[in-house]
Amino acid sequence: MSDTGASNKADHLCVLVHGLWGKPSHLDYMVAALKERYGEDNLHILCPEGNSGNFTYDGIEVGGERVVHEIEDTLEKLESKGQKITKISVVGYSLGGLVARYAIGLLQAHGWLDKVEPMNFTTFASPHIGVRTPLKGVRGQIWNGLGPRLVSISGQQLFMVDSFRDTGRPLLSILADPESIFIQGLKRFQNRSVYGNVVNDRTTALYTTLFTKTNPFRDLEKININYVEGYEQVIVDPDEFLLPLTPKGTEDCASETWKQTKDFVQNMPFYLLILLLLPPASTLFCINAAIQTFRSQKRIRLHVEGKNGALFGKYKVPLLVRDMQQVMDEVFENANAREEPAYLSGSDVEASDSFEKTTGRESKPTGFNSDPSADSHPPPIGHAVPKFPKLALTSDQFDIIDSLNDVGFRKHPVYIHKHRHTHAAIIVRIQKDSFNEGKLVMKHWLDNGFIV
Repeated sequence: MSDTGASNKADHLCVLVHGLWGKPSHLDYMVAALKERYGEDNLHILCPEGNSGNFTYDGIEVGGERVVHEIEDTLEKLESKGQKITKISVVGYSLGGLVARYAIGLLQAHGWLDKVEPMNFTTFASPHIGVRTPLKGVRGQIWNGLGPRLVSISGQQLFMVDSFRDTGRPLLSILADPESIFIQGLKRFQNRSVYGNVVNDRTTALYTTLFTKTNPFRDLEKININYVEGYEQVIVDPDEFLLPLTPKGTEDCASETWKQTKDFVQNMPFYLLILLLLPPASTLFCINAAIQTFRSQKRIRLHVEGKNGALFGKYKVPLLVRDMQQVMDEVFENANAREEPAYLSGSDVEASDSFEKTTGRESKPTGFNSDPSADSHPPPIGHAVPKFPKLALTSDQFDIIDSLNDVGFRKHPVYIHKHRHTHAAIIVRIQKDSFNEGKLVMKHWLDNGFIV
């Protein structure tokens, strides 16, 4: 395990979980930012190593069990040295956010959250409602059909085509079940926050990172974004994320066409590179995916049998608090709905509950963290509240969104401008100048979403 805490005084354990195909070094900047802010005497940092690289193919359940094993091992070793941990925080990046949520459920079931105080839970660019695209047509069918076959059990879980244990439901649905150990564990953390990119995150789009039914940032040229003071041009105000358009903010058809043409010409080298590299890269990726899926299935089997060096059977705890028979009855009652999920076109629904109301300040629409039960106030003349159609998600995904919103999270949209690979830039996965906007994301998190 990657244990970055060197002090024997810290009483707060912070667990950082990396993402798909990741490794602990991807979180180096996050570790450095935490150490600079709080010092090693206040925080003991653990970056679990058991899911490094291709081991992330093995699924959220196995990954979560590995993480909890390393957490328990760390807590026991520290205690044997006379260091008492009294508080815990858990942070996940990308797939690591889902692995972290599974781990929290196991910590809850094993009584660890009664022994240590749950402090902070945060995810960065994590696919909380999976990665199934809401796009219709051929593109959506290809992605949603091919994707689950490329990353072993992790792919099936991310696309929600798995049937988890004997529940008859996808793992992500179990993770968000209000009666599950996972939601019970999440509710115990004092601070819960999520960060997601509004653009250019090809891995985890905004609807899944901030678990929202709509995307108010789908046409950035036609909105006026409101940023958090002190974090301008990067951290979008989560409470009032749009300002009214001004005359300067409007463009005629000709200027917009010219802008699109200029962008296309500037991006031509990138498109040509993709055109040349995509066929051989795709072939190699699919071959490697098949090999890694085979290896993953073997590892999972050894993991379950306890033949991989540690007995993980103790983590096969009951997942749901309520009677299992009741769960199965509900699954059968809703079987038809799950086989024929309801898809919503852009014109079917005018706006979602999260965005259709306005605040008492009347000049701005509400944002992600507004109180959905608050009274609606009409905006002043000329400041119309925008309407955002619901995405074509499945009924399971809508249920997950509702459940996680009921738990309560601070949602922080992030607008990274300087690099296409915003999924990596949001946590400064590599130290380079074009990722520097991610440093402002880390600063905002430490300023607003993390307490020791």
